[in-house]
Amino acid sequence: MATRTQARESVIGLLYAYDLGNEGIVKFVDEILEEKKIRNQQKEFALKLFNGTVTNIEKIDNEIVTHLNQRTLDDLGSVEKSILRLAIYEILFEDLPKAIIINEAIELSKRLASDGAPKFVNGLLDKVIKA
Repeated sequence: MATRTQARESVIGLLYAYDLGNEGIVKFVDEILEEKKIRNQQKEFALKLFNGTVTNIEKIDNEIVTHLNQRTLDDLGSVEKSILRLAIYEILFEDLPKAIIINEAIELSKRLASDGAPKFVNGLLDKVIKA
């Protein structure tokens, strides 16, 4: 059985594809999650996260831009942006402990993003929580 971390990692991959202009990915989310063996409760969790993030992407992106110091959304790498979008969605719309959300985002950025990403992700999410 997949873990929540694996579900989040799959969602980041989906958000990454979506960010690169593959908006049609929305039609294939079920199949992609099935291929990654994300099933049952974790699939429901992943679908909720992906759909919630895409639905609220404008509000989430505004939140990111608010906390970027003299940078734009386009300055961020797509992986980092996807990690931040997911984490901010969870912070704003899900009833999960903020520390767990931030820790998951940091761990995923260590595995999936550039070397400086964990520190950057931590700093930005900390600003979002304190705002």
